[in-house]
Amino acid sequence: MPIDPTIAAVPAVAAPLSAQMQSLVSFLEHEAQPMIVLDPGYNILAANDAYRRQFGGTGKPFIGQKCYRVSHHYDLPCDQAGEHCPMKKAQELRGPDRVLHIHHTPRGPEHVDVELRPIFDEHGVITAYVERLSTVRSASARPSDDGLVGRAPAFNQALAALQRVAPSMLPVLLLGESGTGKELFAGAVHATSARAGGPLVVVDCSGLSETLFESELFGHEKGAFTGAAVRKPGLVETAQGGTIFLDEIGDVPLAMQVKLLRLIETGTYRRVGGVETLHADFRLIAATHKPLDAMVARGEFRQDLYYRINAFPIRLPPLRERADDISLLADSFLRRAGGGTRALSIDPDALAVLQRLAWPGNIRELRNVLERAGLFADDGVIRVAHLPAAPVLSGLAPNDSDDKPGGPSGDALGDAPARFAGTRSELAASLGISERTLYRRLKQQGKL
Repeated sequence: MPIDPTIAAVPAVAAPLSAQMQSLVSFLEHEAQPMIVLDPGYNILAANDAYRRQFGGTGKPFIGQKCYRVSHHYDLPCDQAGEHCPMKKAQELRGPDRVLHIHHTPRGPEHVDVELRPIFDEHGVITAYVERLSTVRSASARPSDDGLVGRAPAFNQALAALQRVAPSMLPVLLLGESGTGKELFAGAVHATSARAGGPLVVVDCSGLSETLFESELFGHEKGAFTGAAVRKPGLVETAQGGTIFLDEIGDVPLAMQVKLLRLIETGTYRRVGGVETLHADFRLIAATHKPLDAMVARGEFRQDLYYRINAFPIRLPPLRERADDISLLADSFLRRAGGGTRALSIDPDALAVLQRLAWPGNIRELRNVLERAGLFADDGVIRVAHLPAAPVLSGLAPNDSDDKPGGPSGDALGDAPARFAGTRSELAASLGISERTLYRRLKQQGKL
C-alpha cells in the first residue's frame, strides 16, 4: 500500500523561524499549558517550556520531528492510521479543532485533550498551527489502582464528551447498561468541574418509596412524621456547593418527579413538614440503564423532567464494545485485589477467554469473575480452569481488538493488501477490523 507522498524523511533540525513566528513562540512561553507550533507538513517547529517539561522526556529531540511520530509513534498522519487528525479537520474548517488522543509520554500512554488552531498569513493562507495539550487526569490509559481505566475507541468517545461538559454547569445524563461504571464517570465529571472542592452526594433512587425519597432528598422537620425526633438535613442541603448524582433516576416514583422537576427548575425546595423555602446550589448528574424516552412515551416518566436532565447525554459503552480494554481492566483489578500483599497475574489463554465472553454484567461482572478466580490461583496465576463457564459472543463485537473472534490474525492478512484495489478503510471493513488495527498490523509486518 503506497505511503503518503507528503511524508518526507525526518529533518535533523527545524527550519529557521521567521520574525513573526519567533514572536509567536515567545508569546507561548508564558502559557502555563503545554503548547507546540507545527508547520503544514506536521513538523514540530517549536515548543514552550511547559511542553518540554511534560512531554519532552529526558533530552530526546523533538524539534523537527513529525508530530504523529512523537505523540503516537506512527509512520503516517493520524487520519491515515485510523484516528481523527485535528490538523486535517482544521484545514477543512479553517478554524480550531479539538480531539482526545492517547499520546506516548515519558510516563507511558496518557489521555491528552488536544486543541489545534491554524495561523494565517496576510493572504489567508495557513502557515502554521498552534497545538495546546492538556493531560486528562480523570482517566488512565495504563493499569491503575482506582478510577476510570480504558483506551478503547468507545471508551475514549465517552471520555471526550466528559471533558467537554465537565467545566460547564449543564446537567449530565449518563446512559448505559448496569455495570458500565456510571458512578465512576459521575465522580470524574465532578472532579473535573469547578465544583471539585465541594461534596459529591450520591443518591441511589432505586428502591426508595415516595415518602422516603422526599425525606432523603429534602430532609424533614422535627415532628414531620412518626419517628422524626429531630430536624434532619436532606441530601440537597448536604450537596450545597457541590454535585448531586441521582443514580437510576428512572426509578424515581412518578409522583415525586414533579417535585424533582421543581427543584431543578427553580433551585428551591422545602423540608418535609416545613414551610420555609430553601435555596439549593448544586450541579446535577443523573444516570439510568432504562430507556427513558420509551418510558416517556408510555407515561412512566415525565417528559418535562426528561428534557431537563437530558441536556448533555453521555452513552457509556458496554464491555463487549471494549474488548481492547479487558487486559487493561484485568491488570487494574488484579492490582486492587492483591492489595499490595499478593501479586496476581493472568495466563494469556485465560485472557483470551475473557476477551471472547459476552459480559452481560459488564465491568462489574469482570471484576467479580477476577476476584473469584484469584481465590483459586494458589500460585498467583489465573488460568482458564479458574474461570466460570459463561456464554461467548455469537459474532463480532463492535470494538477494535486484535484478538476478537472472527478478526484475522496478523498472518491471516496474507497478500490481501496487495490484491485489494480499494482504500485502506475499505480493506479494513472487508476484513472486519478497524482501520487503526489494520494500520498497526501492516506496520508490524513491514507492509507500509
